[in-house]
Amino acid sequence: MSVTETTTHLKPPTAGGAGTSRSPEYRLAQKALGGLRQDLFHDAFAYRPLPRTDASGPIARRLPGRLRSAAEQLPHTVVALAALFVLWVGAAGGDTDNGPLSLLIGLICALPVLATLIRPVGAFWLSMAATPVTAVLNGGWGEWPWVPGAFISHLVVLVVVALRTRPRTAAWMWVLTALYAFFSNAVFGGPYYYTNGAPMTVTSAIALLVVSLWHVRHTAQQEVTAQQTVTAHERSRRTLLEERTTIARELHDVVAHHMSVVAIQAEAAPYRVENPPPELERAFATIRENAVAALTELRRVLGVVRAEDYEAPDAPQPTLADLDALLANVRDTGLDVEKVVTGAVRELPQGVELSAYRIVQEALSNSLRHAPGASARVEIGYVLGGLGLRVVNGPVPAPNLVKPSPGAGHGVTGMRERVTMLNGEMTAGPTDDGGYEVAVFLPVASVNEGEA
Repeated sequence: MSVTETTTHLKPPTAGGAGTSRSPEYRLAQKALGGLRQDLFHDAFAYRPLPRTDASGPIARRLPGRLRSAAEQLPHTVVALAALFVLWVGAAGGDTDNGPLSLLIGLICALPVLATLIRPVGAFWLSMAATPVTAVLNGGWGEWPWVPGAFISHLVVLVVVALRTRPRTAAWMWVLTALYAFFSNAVFGGPYYYTNGAPMTVTSAIALLVVSLWHVRHTAQQEVTAQQTVTAHERSRRTLLEERTTIARELHDVVAHHMSVVAIQAEAAPYRVENPPPELERAFATIRENAVAALTELRRVLGVVRAEDYEAPDAPQPTLADLDALLANVRDTGLDVEKVVTGAVRELPQGVELSAYRIVQEALSNSLRHAPGASARVEIGYVLGGLGLRVVNGPVPAPNLVKPSPGAGHGVTGMRERVTMLNGEMTAGPTDDGGYEVAVFLPVASVNEGEA
């Protein structure tokens, strides 16, 4: 067996070739020129109408219909008024005494301002082009390179375009304006008594800086609002999952207890009958096997919602029979609460009893937290087809030393989850007297006599 060794010689990249690595300064300049081309040259005269302003603010909502519609056109009105002002300054502030020529200068100055309503970037180029045209038409030796109308027109155009675009575009517009001022003063500014290139450069820099700072602040506020919305959604979703996990744990304990009882009774039932028939023994054996299989599957499925450090409570789950102890405990904390029971008291399914107990417990906790010093009333109604609950607390007393403790709304979310799980209905909200009310109905399927 022979082995052939091949050696490849790599040639170093030649200077100026495709493989030459560019310096950081070159890449930075290339990126900057790419931004200039994208912001001010690419599709510069595209049709981009100025949108209406949002009239859903706190002030605009209070306006009548016509005024609200007019408020939506406020930016357009401001730009039109600025164009009229520029027209007047351009016509009256020049060095020429020719009326039609002065009017023409004013129209040329006002045209870029009006163009910002539909073609913002194109309006900047129109303003740059209008500057030498109006200077030539003016014909005087007063101001150079911007005549009064063109000076104001260019500032208005810079501000409006900067508001409609982004800070990088504003920076490029200022750079081009400064270069034009420098070039005009250096080449053509000799015979003129006064050049306003420096005032234009400084004034436009201040105006564009203010607009850019507004852009940055507005963008930051939008990002904060979006982040707060996402955070609130995630918090609500996490709370919902936590409540469902708690309910699943409690349901696991309830159902597991009953299934265990079924399995034990099915196993012991044949021994309670003397000489049971084989069919009965097989039936009870099948019942026990199904109960054990269901219990195993239940523990396997619901076991994923248990935390590693979760321990099943040794005491039985509370029911409505334990409500008196809960109310006594609440009274010890300072809440004056009374209980009213209507209808024929009867034993309900354990899941309904547990959910009803937890709902009352959470409603009273909310009363303690949000209305310290107020009184509460718990109403329990046993009706045909279900159980009605109503927990209402009064307003916070006026001279109260204990301040309410704001919550995150997790308690109401948990109550709604329990009610939804049992196909019930729930309403929660403030009362007319300043208190709070939670009303719940939990349906209970009726069991016919003779069914066991």
